[in-house]
Formats: sequence, structure tokens, C-alpha cells
Amino acid sequence: MEEQFILRLPPSIAERVDRLLSDNASSSEDKSLDLSFSEDGRTGTFIIGNDHLPASLLDLPGIVESYKTYDDNVLIKTADIGQIIMVRDEGENAPDGLEYKHGLTPPMRDARRRRFRREPDLNPELVQRAEKDLVNIMTGGTAENVDVEVVEQEEANGNARNVGKKATSVSDLKAEVRNAGELNDGEPERSESEDSDDSI
Repeated sequence: MEEQFILRLPPSIAERVDRLLSDNASSSEDKSLDLSFSEDGRTGTFIIGNDHLPASLLDLPGIVESYKTYDDNVLIKTADIGQIIMVRDEGENAPDGLEYKHGLTPPMRDARRRRFRREPDLNPELVQRAEKDLVNIMTGGTAENVDVEVVEQEEANGNARNVGKKATSVSDLKAEVRNAGELNDGEPERSESEDSDDSI
């Protein structure tokens, strides 16, 4: 696959670039064409002839596929394009952020707001705590700072009712499980199937 990007130019500059790249480029007054970026990799300068224009590298809101054909019948995919270089006239404001908010076609105008789900506002500390708890659970531990609510149910007349609720911490539950295990150490637990007589 090739590496490709989209170069968007102001109309007057686009005509000059078209003349420069055409067959009669020798008659064009613009002999040079260059694009250079600063250290951040996002802002740069587009040079055509003696004119220096500001440029910005922006991420597109979606992926654009490009194709080529040799016989106008079969299309061959050549690249996935995810970035656009916007060349501005001198004095125009630079775009905000690193992402271009519009797509390439009119239906994709303001695509980030109209077509995509908003990113949730999550507290980074909450996310880190949830990740830490998940790792603890996966390694066989328990989550920290969690209140466990034990609910006892009694069936009467086919309806389940909450008989009693008590809030318990994880450490209390661990102690109860340990105590229950110590009480049953003398005799192993037997299931109903072991109690039945299978002999015929």
C-alpha cells in the first residue's frame, strides 16, 4: 500500500500548481514547489515560486480510501487516507485542534459533531482506580473501597421479598468465608448425588 495524503489549496494557488504540474510547465513562472514542516510535525510552510504560505497537517474525522485504475473498469485500492494538509492564504487563522471537523464531501460537513458519538467526560482518577481494581480481580484479589450489600430473600406465596439488608465490607465477607471453611475441615462436604445409593 502507498502512503498518501490530501493537499487542499486556495483556488488561486491550486491553479498555479496545476499549471506547474501540467505538460507546459516550462512556460510557467513558478519553477519551484516545496512543503516543509516545523519540529512539531503539524505546522509548516508551502512554497510555490517566491510565495510562502502557512500550512497545517490535520486528521480527518474518518478514513478515506483511494483507488486507481489502469483500464477504467477495475479499481485497485491503493491507500487509506487519514490526514489532510490545509494550505491557507496569508493572514487566515490556523484551525483549532489537531482534527479537521469536516469531511471531504458536503454530506460530511461538521461530521465530528453530527455523525459521531461524543467522547464521554470521564474523571482520569476514576478510570485509573477502575483499571487497578480490574487487575486486582483478575489476579485473584478483590476490589478496594467497595461496599457489598447482602440481600436475603424469602419466598412466600410465590413472591420474593427482601427480608433483611445489611451492608458489609469485603474484609468481613472474607472472614465469614474463612470461618465457614474452618468449621467444615473435619468432614468433607458431600453432595446429594454422593448420598444416594447407586448400587442395583
